[in-house]
Amino acid sequence: MDPRSEVLLRQARLFEGPVLLAGLPADDLLGQLPAAHGWSWHAGEQAQLDARFAGRCHYGTEPGAARFDSAVLFLPKSRELTDYLLQALAAHLAGGMLYLVGEKRAGIERASKQLAAFGKPRKLDSARHCQLWQVQVAQVPLVPQLEELAQQFSLQLDDGPLQVISLPGVFSHGRLDRGTALLLQHLDRLPAGHLLDFGCGAGVLGAVLKRRYPQSRISLLDVDAFAVASSRLTLAANGLQAEVLAGDGIHAAPLGLAAILSNPPFHQGVHTSYAATEQLLREASGHLQPGGELRLVANSFLQYKPLIEQHLGSCQTLADAEGFRIYQASKR
Repeated sequence: MDPRSEVLLRQARLFEGPVLLAGLPADDLLGQLPAAHGWSWHAGEQAQLDARFAGRCHYGTEPGAARFDSAVLFLPKSRELTDYLLQALAAHLAGGMLYLVGEKRAGIERASKQLAAFGKPRKLDSARHCQLWQVQVAQVPLVPQLEELAQQFSLQLDDGPLQVISLPGVFSHGRLDRGTALLLQHLDRLPAGHLLDFGCGAGVLGAVLKRRYPQSRISLLDVDAFAVASSRLTLAANGLQAEVLAGDGIHAAPLGLAAILSNPPFHQGVHTSYAATEQLLREASGHLQPGGELRLVANSFLQYKPLIEQHLGSCQTLADAEGFRIYQASKR
């Protein structure tokens, strides 16, 4: 059981009625709280919860249609995303209780101050290196419009400017990160066919690929609902058509790909995790056509080359700059 869930269950009497658990972990919390409904924006956790508690958790960027008279937000990493989620929940809780739970190292004490916009917050519990806070919603906000919270920036490319739409919580919100910037300089001579942007974030890489290779089929894949929504907005802002998929890891990707391109994720919430990237390197071959190519950017200190060569084929380093490397390998 996740320690945040354990803290909630210490106060289980507060959550006996219809409660919405926003950003809940994929543990047994829904089993312990039979009147609760979940809201997840992580496709992998949603799949696990749906397998165990069918119909009791939904995936997306909004609270959904399930009725609730209180809500718990499991603290996300991003302050901007926390603001949006708290407003989205509080807008449906006039006079009701809104709870915030999170790990101390994730900044729960700082985040608890964000509850003051709705009433007077108070700490209910502190255990398992976590804290649980509560506020009765006296100041009810308007339902936030997610797209109005987007940040837009323009990339100046050789074939003209590209508009990027970034939603709260998406990697490198409102700016182009250095790793992606380096990868964008090394997209030439890709094999013809179906191209995948793995871990698409705001859709920068996928949009650039569609513009550069207009005859190719382009797919974008991410685990996060806010990234999926951002990518769709970025494509639409540039008049581009591509397939945007929600899924957890490379197993959710199409087969028969000509190339997989990625600035792969290395965080799971507030925790550093290389599991998704290592899975990509181990299993990319199964999604590539013969001669298909993997091209990715990674921090220079990460020893990915031996793993790529073990599972895919001979690996070249196309660039090594500003703490990042571009790796290229083709399926044997």
